[in-house]
Amino acid sequence: MQTISLFDAKTHLSRIVESLVDGSQDQVIISRRGKAVVSLTAFRRADVSKRIGLAKGRFDIPENIDRANGKIASLLTGVRKRS
Repeated sequence: MQTISLFDAKTHLSRIVESLVDGSQDQVIISRRGKAVVSLTAFRRADVSKRIGLAKGRFDIPENIDRANGKIASLLTGVRKRS
């Protein structure tokens, strides 16, 4: 963790951002008049692979869930099935 002045943060913003993105720093504290006022951290995207199966076992899927697929498709596409 590094603490820098507001003036230095404005002057070297690109370098600060790059150091956070590449992982060489976890956090940068910006101070004004010697007092910490802002904490900068890199935005880390969540691992989406952990979302698969998140709701498993939380609800029951009815056996006839696909019953209306043909009707819904015809409503969306405007194409009617011939009988």
